[in-house]
Amino acid sequence: MLNALDALRRGTRAVYSNGLRRYVFLPILINLLVYIGTLSYVLTHFGGWLDGWMAMVPNWLSWLEWLIWPLFLVSLVVIVLFSFTLVTHLIAAPFYGFLAAKAEVELTGREPSDDRGLLKTGIDTLGRELVKLVYILPRMLVLFIISWIPLVNLSAPILWAMFSAWMMAITYLDYPMDNNKVSFADMRKRLSTRWWPSMTFGGWVTLITWIPLANLFLIPGAVVAAVLMWDQHYRQLPALTKTS
Repeated sequence: MLNALDALRRGTRAVYSNGLRRYVFLPILINLLVYIGTLSYVLTHFGGWLDGWMAMVPNWLSWLEWLIWPLFLVSLVVIVLFSFTLVTHLIAAPFYGFLAAKAEVELTGREPSDDRGLLKTGIDTLGRELVKLVYILPRMLVLFIISWIPLVNLSAPILWAMFSAWMMAITYLDYPMDNNKVSFADMRKRLSTRWWPSMTFGGWVTLITWIPLANLFLIPGAVVAAVLMWDQHYRQLPALTKTS
């Protein structure tokens, strides 16, 4: 059975092959523009954020400053990268959905069961991204609050890492599932059923998003890898829910 790392290797090679590479240049450009904007904003505001964080630490915990500072840095990096991913996927989602559909034909020889047409598929894909945001943002807010609570926030980097892996699994594996008329609720059930492949795939994708600049070119490969994971791990599962 295909594992997540092999899927990413194969997906990255395939996305720049003759059959698929013409579909990746616009998403890469979008990612680059968002990346530059995000980096500029963070570098401008980092000092103020750090001062505000340290001002919230009680005097009796000042001896933990050596630990709190790096925890803040790690949490900030995770939050920023996760936010960057959310924004880029919201903008580039129609292109990624189209790429996933073409990759499914190229790599599996099967046509996606989606028959909505190119324009309607693009519009519906944006709607699906909003559904994802409704699912993600409340959970992200809870973790953000935890990140600012002294002592409790010591667990924040681990919680953010696990949350990021799950969200990356949802974000990418949803492209081929949406193309094959799998509802959002059913998609989550399938990912939960195959928990280990889902989390390992999401974990590797999270690591990819942490690689500066290189992530711009690796993210399209993750879309194609998600198609391979869908075909190997999730396609054969029966529909687990009828609600969306």
